[in-house]
Amino acid sequence: MPTKPLKFLVIRFSSIGDIVLTTPVVRCLKQQVPDAVVHFCTKRAFQSIVENNPNIDAGFYLDGSLNALIRQLRAERYDYIIDLHHNLRTSIIKFRLGVPSRSYEKLNWEKWLYVRFKVNQMPPVHIVDRYMATVQPFGVKNDEKGLDYFIPYKDMVEPEWLPTSHRNGFVAYAVGGQHATKKLPVPRMIELCRKINYPVVLLGGKEDFDAGEAVRLELGDRRIYNACGKYNLNQSASLLQQSTLVFSHDTGLMHIAAALKKKVYSIWGNTTPQLGMYPYKTSFVLLEKNGLKCRPCSKIGYERCPLGHFKCMNELPLDFDLVELRLKQKK
Repeated sequence: MPTKPLKFLVIRFSSIGDIVLTTPVVRCLKQQVPDAVVHFCTKRAFQSIVENNPNIDAGFYLDGSLNALIRQLRAERYDYIIDLHHNLRTSIIKFRLGVPSRSYEKLNWEKWLYVRFKVNQMPPVHIVDRYMATVQPFGVKNDEKGLDYFIPYKDMVEPEWLPTSHRNGFVAYAVGGQHATKKLPVPRMIELCRKINYPVVLLGGKEDFDAGEAVRLELGDRRIYNACGKYNLNQSASLLQQSTLVFSHDTGLMHIAAALKKKVYSIWGNTTPQLGMYPYKTSFVLLEKNGLKCRPCSKIGYERCPLGHFKCMNELPLDFDLVELRLKQKK
Protein backbone atom coordinates (compact mmCIF):
# COMPACT_ATOMS: atom_id res chain seq x y z
CA MET A 1 0.00 0.00 0.00
CA PRO A 2 1.54 3.37 -1.01
CA THR A 3 2.54 5.71 1.80
CA LYS A 4 1.13 9.20 2.05
CA PRO A 5 3.57 11.98 0.98
CA LEU A 6 4.88 13.99 3.91
CA LYS A 7 3.64 17.57 4.13
CA PHE A 8 6.01 20.11 5.69
CA LEU A 9 5.48 23.66 6.88
CA VAL A 10 8.68 25.71 7.06
CA ILE A 11 8.43 28.93 9.09
CA ARG A 12 10.70 31.97 8.95
CA PHE A 13 8.97 35.32 9.39
CA SER A 14 11.86 37.73 8.75
CA SER A 15 13.92 39.19 7.35
CA ILE A 16 15.20 39.21 3.74
CA GLY A 17 18.59 37.66 4.43
CA ASP A 18 17.27 35.18 6.97
CA ILE A 19 14.66 33.92 4.52
CA VAL A 20 17.24 33.52 1.73
CA LEU A 21 19.36 31.54 4.19
CA THR A 22 16.53 29.01 4.60
CA THR A 23 16.51 28.09 0.89
CA PRO A 24 18.86 25.08 1.22
CA VAL A 25 16.41 23.55 3.71
CA VAL A 26 13.40 23.82 1.40
CA ARG A 27 15.40 22.66 -1.62
CA CYS A 28 16.84 19.62 0.13
CA LEU A 29 13.49 18.71 1.67
CA LYS A 30 11.75 18.95 -1.69
CA GLN A 31 14.39 17.07 -3.61
CA GLN A 32 15.39 14.40 -1.10
CA VAL A 33 12.14 13.39 0.64
CA PRO A 34 10.06 11.38 -1.87
CA ASP A 35 6.99 13.34 -3.01
CA ALA A 36 7.42 15.88 -0.21
CA VAL A 37 5.00 18.80 -0.11
CA VAL A 38 6.75 21.91 1.18
CA HIS A 39 4.88 25.05 2.28
CA PHE A 40 6.51 28.22 3.59
CA CYS A 41 5.17 30.73 6.09
CA THR A 42 6.53 34.27 6.36
CA LYS A 43 5.39 37.89 6.54
CA ARG A 44 3.51 39.33 3.59
CA ALA A 45 6.35 41.81 2.99
CA PHE A 46 8.61 38.94 1.92
CA GLN A 47 6.18 37.20 -0.45
CA SER A 48 8.31 38.07 -3.50
CA ILE A 49 11.16 35.92 -2.13
CA VAL A 50 8.97 32.89 -1.56
CA GLU A 51 6.49 32.87 -4.46
CA ASN A 52 9.13 32.42 -7.18
CA ASN A 53 10.89 29.48 -5.49
CA PRO A 54 10.04 26.25 -7.39
CA ASN A 55 10.91 24.18 -4.31
CA ILE A 56 8.01 25.74 -2.38
CA ASP A 57 4.57 24.38 -3.23
CA ALA A 58 2.59 27.10 -1.45
CA GLY A 59 3.20 30.20 0.61
CA PHE A 60 1.25 31.50 3.60
CA TYR A 61 1.69 35.09 4.68
CA LEU A 62 1.17 36.93 7.95
CA ASP A 63 -0.80 40.12 7.32
CA GLY A 64 -1.35 41.09 10.94
CA SER A 65 -3.78 38.59 12.42
CA LEU A 66 -1.97 35.55 13.77
CA ASN A 67 -5.30 33.82 14.46
CA ALA A 68 -6.37 34.19 10.84
CA LEU A 69 -3.05 32.75 9.67
CA ILE A 70 -3.34 29.80 12.07
CA ARG A 71 -6.83 29.00 10.75
CA GLN A 72 -5.37 28.81 7.23
CA LEU A 73 -2.51 26.61 8.38
CA ARG A 74 -4.71 24.23 10.39
CA ALA A 75 -6.71 23.47 7.26
CA GLU A 76 -3.57 22.15 5.56
CA ARG A 77 -3.07 19.26 8.04
CA TYR A 78 0.71 19.23 8.07
CA ASP A 79 2.75 16.23 9.10
CA TYR A 80 5.69 18.29 10.41
CA ILE A 81 6.63 21.87 11.14
CA ILE A 82 10.20 23.04 10.54
CA ASP A 83 10.60 26.12 12.71
CA LEU A 84 13.54 28.22 11.49
CA HIS A 85 12.58 31.28 13.53
CA HIS A 86 11.91 29.80 16.97
CA ASN A 87 10.24 32.68 18.78
CA LEU A 88 6.99 33.25 20.71
CA ARG A 89 4.91 33.59 17.57
CA THR A 90 6.14 30.32 16.07
CA SER A 91 5.68 28.60 19.43
CA ILE A 92 2.01 29.62 19.37
CA ILE A 93 1.63 28.27 15.85
CA LYS A 94 3.24 24.95 16.79
CA PHE A 95 1.04 24.61 19.86
CA ARG A 96 -2.15 25.45 17.97
CA LEU A 97 -1.41 23.13 15.05
CA GLY A 98 -0.47 20.29 17.38
CA VAL A 99 1.81 18.40 14.98
CA PRO A 100 5.41 17.25 15.47
CA SER A 101 7.97 19.99 14.94
CA ARG A 102 11.68 20.56 14.68
CA SER A 103 13.20 23.90 15.70
CA TYR A 104 16.66 25.25 15.02
CA GLU A 105 19.00 26.05 17.89
CA LYS A 106 19.26 29.84 18.24
CA LEU A 107 22.30 29.73 20.58
CA ASN A 108 20.99 32.72 22.53
CA TRP A 109 23.21 31.97 25.53
CA GLU A 110 26.33 31.79 23.38
CA LYS A 111 25.36 35.01 21.58
CA TRP A 112 24.78 36.77 24.91
CA LEU A 113 28.20 35.71 26.20
CA TYR A 114 29.86 36.90 22.99
CA VAL A 115 28.12 40.28 22.89
CA ARG A 116 28.06 41.03 26.62
CA PHE A 117 31.46 39.69 27.72
CA LYS A 118 33.26 39.08 24.39
CA VAL A 119 33.59 35.40 25.28
CA ASN A 120 33.23 33.61 21.97
CA GLN A 121 31.58 30.22 22.53
CA MET A 122 29.87 30.29 19.15
CA PRO A 123 30.46 27.05 17.23
CA PRO A 124 32.29 27.52 13.91
CA VAL A 125 29.11 26.57 12.07
CA HIS A 126 27.21 28.68 9.58
CA ILE A 127 23.56 29.33 10.41
CA VAL A 128 22.55 27.45 7.25
CA ASP A 129 24.07 24.28 8.69
CA ARG A 130 22.20 24.89 11.96
CA TYR A 131 19.02 25.21 9.90
CA MET A 132 19.86 21.99 8.06
CA ALA A 133 20.13 20.08 11.34
CA THR A 134 16.34 20.38 11.72
CA VAL A 135 15.70 18.14 8.71
CA GLN A 136 18.39 15.51 9.29
CA PRO A 137 15.88 13.12 10.99
CA PHE A 138 14.13 12.83 7.62
CA GLY A 139 17.30 11.58 5.96
CA VAL A 140 17.97 15.00 4.41
CA LYS A 141 21.58 16.02 3.86
CA ASN A 142 23.08 19.31 2.78
CA ASP A 143 23.64 19.08 -0.98
CA GLU A 144 26.31 21.81 -0.67
CA LYS A 145 24.75 23.79 -3.55
CA GLY A 146 24.46 26.95 -1.50
CA LEU A 147 21.60 29.44 -1.41
CA ASP A 148 18.83 30.01 -3.95
CA TYR A 149 17.29 33.19 -5.29
CA PHE A 150 14.86 33.12 -8.20
CA ILE A 151 14.25 36.28 -10.23
CA PRO A 152 11.05 36.35 -12.32
CA TYR A 153 11.37 37.51 -15.91
CA LYS A 154 9.18 40.57 -15.25
CA ASP A 155 11.76 41.89 -12.76
CA MET A 156 14.88 41.37 -14.84
CA VAL A 157 16.57 44.72 -15.45
CA GLU A 158 17.76 45.26 -19.00
CA PRO A 159 21.28 46.71 -19.41
CA GLU A 160 19.79 49.45 -21.61
CA TRP A 161 17.91 50.76 -18.60
CA LEU A 162 21.21 51.72 -16.96
CA PRO A 163 23.25 54.85 -17.69
CA THR A 164 25.57 54.45 -20.69
CA SER A 165 28.57 54.63 -18.36
CA HIS A 166 27.44 51.44 -16.55
CA ARG A 167 26.41 49.22 -19.47
CA ASN A 168 29.79 47.60 -20.03
CA GLY A 169 30.27 46.42 -16.47
CA PHE A 170 29.84 47.69 -12.94
CA VAL A 171 30.44 46.87 -9.30
CA ALA A 172 27.33 46.64 -7.12
CA TYR A 173 27.50 48.16 -3.64
CA ALA A 174 24.63 47.39 -1.25
CA VAL A 175 24.76 50.46 0.97
CA GLY A 176 21.77 49.62 3.17
CA GLY A 177 21.56 47.93 6.51
CA GLN A 178 18.86 47.31 9.09
CA HIS A 179 20.73 49.45 11.62
CA ALA A 180 23.12 52.38 11.28
CA THR A 181 25.96 50.56 13.04
CA LYS A 182 25.97 48.00 10.22
CA LYS A 183 26.66 50.70 7.61
CA LEU A 184 29.74 52.68 6.71
CA PRO A 185 29.30 56.42 7.31
CA VAL A 186 28.83 58.36 4.06
CA PRO A 187 32.40 59.75 3.96
CA ARG A 188 33.72 56.21 4.16
CA MET A 189 31.28 55.05 1.45
CA ILE A 190 32.79 57.76 -0.75
CA GLU A 191 36.29 56.59 0.16
CA LEU A 192 35.36 53.01 -0.71
CA CYS A 193 33.81 53.90 -4.07
CA ARG A 194 36.79 56.09 -4.93
CA LYS A 195 39.12 53.17 -4.28
CA ILE A 196 37.03 50.81 -6.40
CA ASN A 197 37.78 53.11 -9.37
CA TYR A 198 35.16 51.48 -11.59
CA PRO A 199 31.49 52.24 -12.35
CA VAL A 200 29.44 51.49 -9.24
CA VAL A 201 25.70 50.87 -8.86
CA LEU A 202 24.50 51.72 -5.36
CA LEU A 203 21.67 49.46 -4.15
CA GLY A 204 19.35 49.97 -1.22
CA GLY A 205 15.89 51.10 -0.21
CA LYS A 206 14.29 54.52 -0.31
CA GLU A 207 15.78 55.18 3.12
CA ASP A 208 19.27 54.88 1.57
CA PHE A 209 18.67 57.34 -1.28
CA ASP A 210 20.14 60.39 0.46
CA ALA A 211 23.35 58.56 1.34
CA GLY A 212 23.59 57.36 -2.26
CA GLU A 213 23.08 60.89 -3.56
CA ALA A 214 25.89 62.19 -1.38
CA VAL A 215 28.22 59.59 -2.91
CA ARG A 216 27.03 60.37 -6.44
CA LEU A 217 27.44 64.13 -6.03
CA GLU A 218 30.97 63.66 -4.73
CA LEU A 219 32.19 61.23 -7.41
CA GLY A 220 29.98 62.09 -10.39
CA ASP A 221 27.47 60.35 -12.63
CA ARG A 222 30.05 58.52 -14.73
CA ARG A 223 31.29 56.71 -11.66
CA ILE A 224 28.14 56.38 -9.55
CA TYR A 225 24.58 55.36 -10.40
CA ASN A 226 22.38 55.79 -7.34
CA ALA A 227 19.75 53.07 -7.71
CA CYS A 228 18.62 53.22 -4.07
CA GLY A 229 14.84 53.20 -3.88
CA LYS A 230 14.42 52.97 -7.65
CA TYR A 231 14.02 49.20 -7.91
CA ASN A 232 12.09 46.52 -6.07
CA LEU A 233 13.88 43.65 -4.35
CA ASN A 234 13.85 41.30 -7.33
CA GLN A 235 15.06 44.06 -9.65
CA SER A 236 17.89 44.83 -7.23
CA ALA A 237 18.74 41.13 -7.32
CA SER A 238 18.82 41.36 -11.12
CA LEU A 239 21.39 44.14 -10.86
CA LEU A 240 23.45 42.04 -8.46
CA GLN A 241 23.30 39.21 -10.98
CA GLN A 242 24.67 41.48 -13.72
CA SER A 243 27.47 42.95 -11.61
CA THR A 244 31.13 42.03 -11.89
CA LEU A 245 31.39 41.71 -8.11
CA VAL A 246 29.58 42.95 -5.02
CA PHE A 247 30.42 45.05 -1.98
CA SER A 248 27.86 44.80 0.79
CA HIS A 249 27.23 45.62 4.40
CA ASP A 250 25.84 42.83 6.61
CA THR A 251 22.41 42.93 5.00
CA GLY A 252 19.92 40.92 2.96
CA LEU A 253 21.42 41.82 -0.42
CA MET A 254 24.70 40.26 0.72
CA HIS A 255 22.95 36.89 1.03
CA ILE A 256 21.15 37.36 -2.29
CA ALA A 257 24.54 38.05 -3.89
CA ALA A 258 25.84 34.82 -2.34
CA ALA A 259 22.82 32.96 -3.75
CA LEU A 260 23.70 34.34 -7.18
CA LYS A 261 27.29 33.09 -6.70
CA LYS A 262 28.85 36.54 -6.92
CA LYS A 263 32.15 37.30 -5.25
CA VAL A 264 31.27 39.36 -2.19
CA TYR A 265 33.39 41.92 -0.34
CA SER A 266 31.57 41.73 2.97
CA ILE A 267 31.74 44.81 5.25
CA TRP A 268 31.28 44.28 9.00
CA GLY A 269 30.76 46.91 11.69
CA ASN A 270 29.29 46.23 15.11
CA THR A 271 28.43 42.59 14.25
CA THR A 272 30.94 39.91 13.31
CA PRO A 273 31.08 36.93 10.94
CA GLN A 274 31.58 34.68 13.98
CA LEU A 275 27.84 35.01 14.63
CA GLY A 276 27.48 32.61 11.70
CA MET A 277 25.92 34.69 8.91
CA TYR A 278 28.79 35.44 6.53
CA PRO A 279 28.34 34.83 2.76
CA TYR A 280 27.50 31.17 2.21
CA LYS A 281 29.04 28.91 -0.44
CA THR A 282 30.46 31.73 -2.55
CA SER A 283 33.82 33.46 -2.81
CA PHE A 284 34.09 36.31 -0.31
CA VAL A 285 36.49 38.73 1.34
CA LEU A 286 35.86 40.01 4.88
CA LEU A 287 36.42 43.71 5.53
CA GLU A 288 36.40 44.38 9.28
CA LYS A 289 38.28 46.15 12.06
CA ASN A 290 39.74 43.40 14.18
CA GLY A 291 41.12 43.85 17.69
CA LEU A 292 38.41 46.14 19.07
CA LYS A 293 37.45 45.23 22.64
CA CYS A 294 33.95 46.64 22.13
CA ARG A 295 33.07 44.45 19.15
CA PRO A 296 30.56 42.89 18.74
CA CYS A 297 28.38 45.28 20.72
CA SER A 298 25.14 43.69 19.49
CA LYS A 299 23.97 40.63 17.60
CA ILE A 300 21.76 42.93 15.49
CA GLY A 301 22.76 46.59 15.63
CA TYR A 302 22.01 50.09 16.92
CA GLU A 303 21.03 53.43 15.46
CA ARG A 304 24.29 54.89 16.81
CA CYS A 305 27.52 53.62 18.33
CA PRO A 306 26.94 53.02 22.08
CA LEU A 307 30.42 54.41 22.85
CA GLY A 308 30.24 57.30 20.41
CA HIS A 309 33.48 56.62 18.52
CA PHE A 310 32.17 54.10 15.93
CA LYS A 311 35.68 52.75 15.46
CA CYS A 312 34.44 49.52 13.88
CA MET A 313 33.46 51.49 10.77
CA ASN A 314 35.48 54.71 11.05
CA GLU A 315 38.73 52.75 11.37
CA LEU A 316 37.79 49.81 9.15
CA PRO A 317 40.73 49.17 6.78
CA LEU A 318 39.75 49.27 3.12
CA ASP A 319 42.37 46.73 2.11
CA PHE A 320 41.39 44.87 -1.02
CA ASP A 321 42.82 44.05 -4.41
CA LEU A 322 40.22 43.90 -7.18
CA VAL A 323 42.03 41.48 -9.44
CA GLU A 324 38.81 40.72 -11.32
CA LEU A 325 38.42 44.34 -12.37
CA ARG A 326 42.01 44.65 -13.54
CA LEU A 327 41.62 41.55 -15.67
CA LYS A 328 38.34 42.85 -17.10
CA GLN A 329 39.86 46.25 -17.91
CA LYS A 330 42.74 44.58 -19.80
CA LYS A 331 40.38 42.73 -22.14
